[in-house]
Amino acid sequence: MRVLLCDDEENIRTLMRRFLNLDGIDCDTAENGLSAQRMLRESVYDALLVDLRMPGMDGLSLIRWLRAEGFRMPCIMISAHGDISDAVSALKEGADDYVVKPFDPEELTIKLKSLVEASNLKNLVEGSKRLDRLIGESAEMLRIKGIIARAATSSATVLITGESGTGKEVVAREIHGQSNVKDGPFIPINIGGVPENLLESELFGYEKGAFTGASARKIGMFELASGGTLFLDEIGDMPLSLQVKILRVLQEKKMTRLGGTETIPINARIVAATNKNLEEMVKDGSFREDLFYRLNVVRIEIPPLRERREDIPLLAAYIIKKLSRDMSSRITGFTPEAVEMLKNHNFYGNVRELENIIERAMIFSDSETIDVKDLDLRSSVSRDMEKKEDLRTLSDAKSLRDLERDAIVAALHRWEGNRTKASEELGISRRTLISKIKEYGINL
Repeated sequence: MRVLLCDDEENIRTLMRRFLNLDGIDCDTAENGLSAQRMLRESVYDALLVDLRMPGMDGLSLIRWLRAEGFRMPCIMISAHGDISDAVSALKEGADDYVVKPFDPEELTIKLKSLVEASNLKNLVEGSKRLDRLIGESAEMLRIKGIIARAATSSATVLITGESGTGKEVVAREIHGQSNVKDGPFIPINIGGVPENLLESELFGYEKGAFTGASARKIGMFELASGGTLFLDEIGDMPLSLQVKILRVLQEKKMTRLGGTETIPINARIVAATNKNLEEMVKDGSFREDLFYRLNVVRIEIPPLRERREDIPLLAAYIIKKLSRDMSSRITGFTPEAVEMLKNHNFYGNVRELENIIERAMIFSDSETIDVKDLDLRSSVSRDMEKKEDLRTLSDAKSLRDLERDAIVAALHRWEGNRTKASEELGISRRTLISKIKEYGINL
């Protein structure tokens, strides 16, 4: 198990890391939310422990970002303040539990292991609490269902595109479920969620002794998906160095494990997905043109939820039925006013945002029907509002000096005071950064 501990108190970070390590848990630490954000993008973690109040980015903001980005790992909020409103806010934003300092490290570890085990079991049995069927009767969704029915019976590679949260994995599972290999495994891998240095071994596997730490043979995703479907999610995040190897596998239908010599035939249906514009990436050289055409045999573009609002009531009804079963809840539906409120929301987080809003409403609702007062849409800030807020922030800035100082402070927080890394991110020399720190009187 690998966890990330985010706390601005160095003694807490040191003591908890030692305690967790003694219990066989790998623990990385971050001293603020911005630093944790960077680490979550770079590595894969089973759980997050996060302090409530920190400089740079507080715990609630980090959890809000975490859930908006689609991270599903369990999250425990830690705080020195035992205010019940803090606990409620943490749970509303997506925390799984809440503890107050000073806490018993052993109890926290037990709670952490329990949450991770429950999460792993749920993912294994259900795939997740997320939508597992393609719901919708709009013209666009009927068109997509027609494409799926035709594509599923062939062995052609399918490329699914659309914004985050539109249900690309749901479409991939529908293709698998209607295909000739439906009785085989469905193996998903999020390319963007695996560190670049581990991605090749995850896909191709390796032989014992292939590199330091390779104590036994590992079967890769391509082999595991044999006789079934391999779903390459966020294919646009694949590094160029690996794209040529993927292309070779798709062309030759065979591969070799890292450190091995044996050629292994690959018999897996390939479905890929991305929220990026691959055509533009091909033009700027960040995605191989030949790989793009190899993937883009059958194209399925999923429209955002705000462009098919007539599907929102159907989706909401399905989600509440599924969550009621999963959560053993007595809640069975919505008031007409609540449905209308959902239909008028922009849902820039798409179906994933709709699920989060409904799940949060079910947790805090006191009746058997979700009403307008139960729907907290304020935490789901639309991009229009974000843009307005950005413009307001810029217009309120006293000068460019304020913007420059804020950028320097944020970069220093992200790199936990490492001036060399911060200067590289800002595109200035270390000497210039030190000069600016003195000029602005920055003291983290």
